[in-house]
Amino acid sequence: MGHGHDHTHAALSPGEAASASGRHVRRLAMALGLGLITLVTQVIVGFATSSLALLSDSAHVFTDVLGVFMALAAVLVAKRGTTRTDQTFGLYRAEVFAALFNAALLFVAAGWILYEAAQRLSDPPEVPGLPVVLVAIVGLAMNIIAFLLLQSGAKESINIRGAYLEVMADMIGSVGVLISGLVTLLFGWRYADPLIGVGIGLFVLPRAYSLARGALRILFQHAPSGVDVDQVRADLVRLDGVVQVHDLHVWTLTSGMEVASAHVVAAPAADHSAVLLAAQQLLADKHHLEHATVQIEPVSGSGCHELTW
Repeated sequence: MGHGHDHTHAALSPGEAASASGRHVRRLAMALGLGLITLVTQVIVGFATSSLALLSDSAHVFTDVLGVFMALAAVLVAKRGTTRTDQTFGLYRAEVFAALFNAALLFVAAGWILYEAAQRLSDPPEVPGLPVVLVAIVGLAMNIIAFLLLQSGAKESINIRGAYLEVMADMIGSVGVLISGLVTLLFGWRYADPLIGVGIGLFVLPRAYSLARGALRILFQHAPSGVDVDQVRADLVRLDGVVQVHDLHVWTLTSGMEVASAHVVAAPAADHSAVLLAAQQLLADKHHLEHATVQIEPVSGSGCHELTW
């Protein structure tokens, strides 16, 4: 059994894969702390003032806090790796289950927000504008700080980039709450709060759907949305020395970690090592599938060569 290696596209161990994210653990932790402060403040003041805009945004902030927490947990788990031989993929799927649970909570929260808004539009309660404005300013400031903390890491790690985008989206909610508070404070228009609440609720719903759909695709081991499996197969077949490709599987282990496996039938005169190297470079360079197992089979079906990276 022969093996080919290409260090440029070799698979990284869990600890090595987390190194880019690992440099930003402290910044992730700080962003998480800022998000928690915003969440607690919004929930307390939201219930105290009956502000639907604040309560709806707090549901959005909760998802962002959970998203940053999952990013931080993924880094820590990946850095530690796993010492159990029966956990060959580590605990990466925990992030996917958490995302699915998060999506379910989002649907419930958005449904409650829209129901409350429908009730309030007929007779909107008086909401004090000043507390809402102050909380919105605090939330916006926290989001801007967290945004700046994660900006550099977002360029290096897809995991950090996910948390970075969560914080960016939350800034939109804070601006909406600020507008609601200012309109209420300056003009006393009672419809501003429920209308902004509806807007934030509608903003949350498609994100909840997208999050649930992405988590279910991973759990059902569908091919990643950005990978055309038929094209991958066609590209492999076109390689010099390749006769056929079968048992091609592409799936996602966790966010940002696509995995593939394939059986490649080589022509009798083909150099198996050359075919392995070509398949490796094709999958990694063109299709960004760096975590893959390729098995080379001669046409006769006897013997095989494997490459894992």
